[in-house]
Amino acid sequence: MIDINLIRTNPDLVRENIKKKFQDAKLPLVDEVIDLDKKNREAIQRADFLRSERNRISKLIGLLMAQGKKEEAEAAKQQVKDMQDELAALEVKEVEYKAEILKRMQVIPQIIDDSVPIGKDDSQNVENERFGEPVVPAWEVPYHVDIMERLNGIDLDAARRTSGNGFYYLKGDIARLHSAILSYARDFMIDHGFTYYVPPFMIHGDVVTGVMSFAEMENMMYKIEGEDLYLIGTSEHSMIGKFIDQILNESELPQTLTSYSPCFRKEVGAHGIEERGVYRIHQFEKQEMVVVCKPEDSMKWYERMWQLTVEFFRSMDIPVRTLECCSGDLADLKVKSCDVEAWSPRQQKYFEVGSCSNLGDAQARRLKIRVNGADGKKYLPHTLNNTVVAPPRMLIAFLENNLQADGSIRIPEPLRMYMGGKTEIR
Repeated sequence: MIDINLIRTNPDLVRENIKKKFQDAKLPLVDEVIDLDKKNREAIQRADFLRSERNRISKLIGLLMAQGKKEEAEAAKQQVKDMQDELAALEVKEVEYKAEILKRMQVIPQIIDDSVPIGKDDSQNVENERFGEPVVPAWEVPYHVDIMERLNGIDLDAARRTSGNGFYYLKGDIARLHSAILSYARDFMIDHGFTYYVPPFMIHGDVVTGVMSFAEMENMMYKIEGEDLYLIGTSEHSMIGKFIDQILNESELPQTLTSYSPCFRKEVGAHGIEERGVYRIHQFEKQEMVVVCKPEDSMKWYERMWQLTVEFFRSMDIPVRTLECCSGDLADLKVKSCDVEAWSPRQQKYFEVGSCSNLGDAQARRLKIRVNGADGKKYLPHTLNNTVVAPPRMLIAFLENNLQADGSIRIPEPLRMYMGGKTEIR
């Protein structure tokens, strides 16, 4: 959510940003906010005047009564009553104006960084850099589920019986590999100075609307029936949410956090749920990284965060590339974002395994997270998040890139201590 002062002082910048994101239908919202804000400020000024006058006249009533001026005192009392009635109506109006302004402000997109490429959708995202040589082996690389089934490591039929499509049972060495990757990711991030968390897996509605747009919430979040609780779609939600309504000291920044959680997603939309496979599913586990920092440091942290994901994947010999998200592919709260994509030898192309995002002060403004600056002034911090690893998708990349000619899976050195010393899966 952008600062309303920006709409007041530079509405053309806000309109131009909406156009860059190809959301022209939202252009009228700018004028609507300006009009509602003007009416709201007029109502506030009028209410302040009435309170002042009410207090002045109330004091006068006692003086008039003491002087025996009963009729004048009664007229003053009626004045006070009329003011109170008008004041009550204005207070209702103020609440209504604020609600209408907030409703519009929450769908006006955040101002994107100047470096973001302009494009309508993800087909116009821009490749930044490749890391590692993409290899296509001489032998056939089967579909990832076929690899898992040959190693007796997955049961989709049982999951369909218990839960439906979009769920899975992992077992044996594949289940162990899944846990090993998460354990390695945890230690990898701790070794890079991040504090490890296991957060709540359910959050209140005000946290949900603080960390994401309404459209994202509708397409992603599962609500607990009869309670103000939602299952998290990623631990970023509860990790940023932990700072709601808090005032941090500048000396506490940056907050560098890494968190493990299961993630629950409806996956409503064009892609849909896979009937066979673990690429797009309702439930998975993930290691996340989150940073809360001073505004002037956020781009430095953005670069550092995606680089950590690249380093993590390369440590397991998986070729990756970074893909800069264009303006039309950015969620409304994001200032800048890039995807990390892993090489698929079977498909002979890259596919998304993580996303790094700088959200500027959008989440901090929504959640009322503030910082006490060294000069005594309060300001909004910037928040960032990035996927370290989400094993279901990572498993696809891992199995394909470490598949050997005889059908066994090579275990890279960093994972062996988490796999009981195994060097391969057969």
